[in-house]
Amino acid sequence: MTTQGTQRGNHRAALIVALGLAVMFVAATLLTPLYPLYQRSFRFSEVTLTLVYAIYVLGNLGALFFFARLSDQAGRRFIVWPAIGIALASTLAFGLATGIAWLFVGRALSGFATGLASSAMAAWIAELQPQGGSQAGAVIASAANFTGLAVGPWFGAVPAQLGLYPLHLPFAFYVAVLVATGIALSRVPETVGHPRQHLRELSLRPRFGVPKDIFASFVSPAVTAFLTFALFGFYAALIPGLLAHALKETRPVVTALVVCVLFAVAAVVTPLTSRVPSRTAMLCGLGLFPPAAILLVMAEHGQSMALLIIASILAGGAGSLGYRGSLAVVNRISPEDRRGEVVATYLIMMFCGNSLPVIGIGLLSSKAGAAVAHIAFAALIAVLAILGLVVGWRYAPDDGKARRRTAASSDSSPPRTTRHTA
Repeated sequence: MTTQGTQRGNHRAALIVALGLAVMFVAATLLTPLYPLYQRSFRFSEVTLTLVYAIYVLGNLGALFFFARLSDQAGRRFIVWPAIGIALASTLAFGLATGIAWLFVGRALSGFATGLASSAMAAWIAELQPQGGSQAGAVIASAANFTGLAVGPWFGAVPAQLGLYPLHLPFAFYVAVLVATGIALSRVPETVGHPRQHLRELSLRPRFGVPKDIFASFVSPAVTAFLTFALFGFYAALIPGLLAHALKETRPVVTALVVCVLFAVAAVVTPLTSRVPSRTAMLCGLGLFPPAAILLVMAEHGQSMALLIIASILAGGAGSLGYRGSLAVVNRISPEDRRGEVVATYLIMMFCGNSLPVIGIGLLSSKAGAAVAHIAFAALIAVLAILGLVVGWRYAPDDGKARRRTAASSDSSPPRTTRHTA
């Protein structure tokens, strides 16, 4: 078993892991163009659709809270291969689905698999960078996430558009891709030195919380994460309904195009803005959220595909800047000995944003109509974005101050024993 240090600078291996990470995120949006077909086949409401979408988040949270730390303790492969196996089980559940219960099971398993793989693969990519290349690793991992989300809708849209077994063929193809990914990852070297070999040595205890002295600085990144994934969740779950009801557009490839624009822009903006300071990126993302949400509502009421595409471009840019910037700010303000807890709390806010607003829109739509629910959603986005901007402008430290704070904290703390973990 190799140690972490000997694998630094293995660019080919990092690329393989990044492709694997993109493949895992394909599942998050693969179903988006297929939701209308499932609704017609299994006869369920918009509220049920939002619940099917949101249960994915429960799988994410369960994986991150109880199992994400295992890859630090037992190795990256120890987590990634089981994650691929669970993704295969999820894909089979969708392909064999005969009722709504199968969709709930498939989405929960898919969320669990993605949550399990994402943290391990992101750490794997970072460890395969040259010494001091953690920023490059974060950019590669983020771009891989968004690329997988951009490609995902096409897996479902093309067979649906052509009428080629749309509820079966996409999943057969995805199974083949997952198997190929597992084989490719077997060629990537392990980067955790001295992984633990016995189950009794592993810890599943979840850790989360925010120290009081950084709480004010934490608010803006948390709000940014919530808004980023609230907007992404809207596109992934509800865009097919908006297109069908407001724009009278039911072609699956059009749904795939709109979702692809959102995430493709995010994937491109991430490396292009990698040199923008994290605080600046976060605040710029917050500033773009209100116009993106307003344009989304205007596109619905004006029945304009052009406005919808512009809104998607703005949302993709806002999400990319907001996600990368806010996560970097959280990493910088967190005390070294509590970083895992603070990041876990950040992820809670992120996944709450990915689920709660979508559920709220579904419930409000059933009572007041989709148009009213979407206006309320845009208003929520605008209010929270302004709140995040005000608090972030006041309390979020710039990158230089955060580095000095971290260095001072390290200098004042007693020396600790070095551990062979990521």
